[in-house]
Amino acid sequence: MDPRSEVLLRQAELFNGTVLFAGLPADDLLGHFPDAQGWSWHAGEHALLDARFDHRCHFGTAPNEADVQAAVLFLPKSRELTEYLLNTLAARLSGRELYLVGEKRAGVERAAKQLAAFGQARKLDSARHCQLWQVRVINIPEKPDLHSLAQHYELQLTDGPLKVLSLPGVFSHGRLDVGSALLLEHLDDLPGGHLLDFGCGAGVLGAALKRRYPASQVTLLDVDAFAVESSRLTLAANDLQAEVINGDGIDAAPVGLSAILSNPPFHQGVHTHYHASEHLLRQASQHLVNNGELRLVANSFLKYPPLIEQHLGPCQNLAEAKGFRIYRANKR
Repeated sequence: MDPRSEVLLRQAELFNGTVLFAGLPADDLLGHFPDAQGWSWHAGEHALLDARFDHRCHFGTAPNEADVQAAVLFLPKSRELTEYLLNTLAARLSGRELYLVGEKRAGVERAAKQLAAFGQARKLDSARHCQLWQVRVINIPEKPDLHSLAQHYELQLTDGPLKVLSLPGVFSHGRLDVGSALLLEHLDDLPGGHLLDFGCGAGVLGAALKRRYPASQVTLLDVDAFAVESSRLTLAANDLQAEVINGDGIDAAPVGLSAILSNPPFHQGVHTHYHASEHLLRQASQHLVNNGELRLVANSFLKYPPLIEQHLGPCQNLAEAKGFRIYRANKR
């Protein structure tokens, strides 16, 4: 069980009744609280919870409208996302309890200071390298408008400016990361057909692809609900239309793709995970047509070429700059 959930179970008497667990891990926590419900924005974790707990977990960028007696936020990585989530929860908890639980190394003590906007916060427990904080919501915030929190910036690409909108919690919020910038410079000579932006984030790559290859079908895929919503905003801001879907990794992607392009993720919260990226390399051929192409950018220290060649075909190094490389391979 997740250590944050273990801390909650130490104080189990606080969470009987209709409690909302926001951002909860995919463990057994809901099984201990039969009247509780979950809210997740991670498609993979939501699918596991939904299958095990009979539709007791809601998925999306906002909770469902059901009334609850209290809410617990599992601390996310992003400070901006934490602020949005705390305000969203506090806006519906007048006179009721809002809890925050998180790992010490994730900055839970710093994040707990954000509770002071709602009332007198206090630390209830510290165990498993985690802390649990509580506040009774006396100062009720307005329900935040998520779209108004989007950061806007513009990229000057060879075919004209591209508007980008990113929401709190999305990778490289409010700016273009170095890896994606390099990949944007190497989008030439892609095959026609169905193109996939895997791990689309704010939709930069997918929007650039749709504008560069307007006759191609373009799909954008991400595990995070806030990323998918950001991608939709970015496409709309540039008068582009493409399919945007939530899904847990490459298994959720369409088949019959002519090309998969990606700046694949390898971080989740304060931990480092390579599973999604390595699974992409192992399974890409199952989603590509014959001679379909995989083109991705990755940190130079990541040993991706052997995996690419084992599961797809000969790997070519297209470019290298600032600690990143672009790899290209075609399905044999």
